[in-house]
Amino acid sequence: MTLAADPRQNRLLAALPQAEWVRWLPLLEQVDMPLGKVLYEPGNRLTHVYFPTDSIVSLLYVMEDGGSAEIAMVGLEGIVGISLFMGGESTPSRAVVQSAGQAFRLKASAMLQEFNRAGPVLHLLLRYTQALITQMSQTAVCNRHHALDQQLCRWLLLSLDRLPADEIFMTQELIANMLGVRREGVTEAAGRLQKAGLIRYQRGRITVLDRPGLEHRTCECYAVVKTEYDRLLPAAVAT
Repeated sequence: MTLAADPRQNRLLAALPQAEWVRWLPLLEQVDMPLGKVLYEPGNRLTHVYFPTDSIVSLLYVMEDGGSAEIAMVGLEGIVGISLFMGGESTPSRAVVQSAGQAFRLKASAMLQEFNRAGPVLHLLLRYTQALITQMSQTAVCNRHHALDQQLCRWLLLSLDRLPADEIFMTQELIANMLGVRREGVTEAAGRLQKAGLIRYQRGRITVLDRPGLEHRTCECYAVVKTEYDRLLPAAVAT
């Protein structure tokens, strides 16, 4: 049986003013987020939005030949399904759980009603959307211009920022799919990071041993994304 989680582990939910929080709480439904679960496919109309608490969802662009690459990730800092309230109701990307855990979901109709109130929820969601767009843009630049070691460091750091723990459960094959590169490249890059004493990788478990070392080794893309999230969104969960 899944234990009840606190919705305010999600920073957007924690940032809701009291009146909105009281109105939302009965509408939030806790859901399991098993590894590999697809929340939506390209072109599908969204029925819910999701607020992860201890899981991470990857937004992937899928090519005609089946290849894919991650364009952004969402964890406890955000919401999955921004196209619903941005007016599109669907998106060309796929949303899939990359790190298992829990989330809370809200029906699309309730989300639209809240957004259209044009109050504090609208402004909070627009700030989040701007931060997410920054992550998408910087990911594209990073994948084009920076070495795989730097991309992997960026990806690890962004993942850690979206989880309540210091460990990531992820196979090298899945990381390769996220980055849109060959598995052998990820194996070599992870090996170099492990040899440098920055991480420990064993049986799909990545433990970060030296976070400052990772931050020093990554490109500027991580700092750009983190700075924008910190500037636009609440930095800590409300109590």
